Amino acid sequence: MEYEITFLPDGKKVKVREGTHVLDAARRAGVKIPTRCGGKMGCLMCKVHIGQDERIHCFPPKEAELRKLGSLADEGTRFSCQTVIKGNLTVHVPEDPLKAAVRKQLEAARNRENDHLI
Repeated sequence: MEYEITFLPDGKKVKVREGTHVLDAARRAGVKIPTRCGGKMGCLMCKVHIGQDERIHCFPPKEAELRKLGSLADEGTRFSCQTVIKGNLTVHVPEDPLKAAVRKQLEAARNRENDHLI
């Protein structure tokens, strides 16, 4: 069975089969999630956020992932290389800090332009 995965904040979507890891789905969707270990949970870089209502659409974390995440797991943080899909899922990918700053500046500039039009 195929499921639709949506990656925020970009809004990119991809259809994948049950059992696919979120990191693999992201690659297929053209969403960049940083990683150095090739999906072996060694670099701890590929963190994503799964909302409370979405967590039923992926298999629960194993003990090793829970140990490495600590209290972040309670807040919905997962390693994308360990998160296995079992339903339609929305995944929040943290923005690169530089990209987020540029996006905020562009939005502020657009808002200033719109203020002048009113």
